[in-house]
Amino acid sequence: MSDERIWTAALLVIGDEILSGRTQDRNVAQVAKWLNLQGIGLVEVRIVPDVTEKIADAVNALRATHDYLFTTGGIGPTHDDITVDAIAHALRVPVVVHPKAKASLESYYATRGGITAARLRMARVPEGAELIENPMSGAPGIRVGNILILAGVPHIATIMLEALSGTLEGGKPILSRTIGSYTPESEVADILREVEAAHPGTQIGSYPFFKGGRIGANFVVRATDEALLEACVGELVRRLREAGREVLAEVV
Repeated sequence: MSDERIWTAALLVIGDEILSGRTQDRNVAQVAKWLNLQGIGLVEVRIVPDVTEKIADAVNALRATHDYLFTTGGIGPTHDDITVDAIAHALRVPVVVHPKAKASLESYYATRGGITAARLRMARVPEGAELIENPMSGAPGIRVGNILILAGVPHIATIMLEALSGTLEGGKPILSRTIGSYTPESEVADILREVEAAHPGTQIGSYPFFKGGRIGANFVVRATDEALLEACVGELVRRLREAGREVLAEVV
């Protein structure tokens, strides 16, 4: 298990509206869950403003250190949608109008007022890019090298992820089980560490909560092997109960 290839991804969230608090990001969780099913771990997330150099610097740093880099936001029709330009700048390639993207947009807008200069912006891609299908609005996502450029609108990003399902090289799907306990995580830290060490190929994450006036934590066990996952969960439950801790389903 420990010798298996580990595939990793980073996510770059682009947009002044995220940093200002005007918009709450909902893409991190859905990208992470989708990547788990592809056998790819999301290991880093950054948020950057709509500034070309900041986007380009982050793109070059993240694409060099991970198998895949996903971006969300900044590929719409307005002047402040600069993700394509910034990524082309990072890659030192020109921006071009993709003929297939143009045709898709012309078809989509044929009964919606026709193509305009603003709408045509959504057909622009870094030279050499491929398209990620988006049947909902006609404006595609973009793939260039190991960079996958998604819409910032969560339900459109979901459609683009679905179009990518099964197309990326990755490892085994990452499985997980969650158990909860109304106990401070500091009081069972040794148990968590010892159980994880006894089951190579697993990871145990601890996520504290405060609910109904009580302190507790959810413990998430992750592995790519079902039998290994169940063995680790079984020992964790046993050790917690032996320590006098109540074990519950995930507390939400």
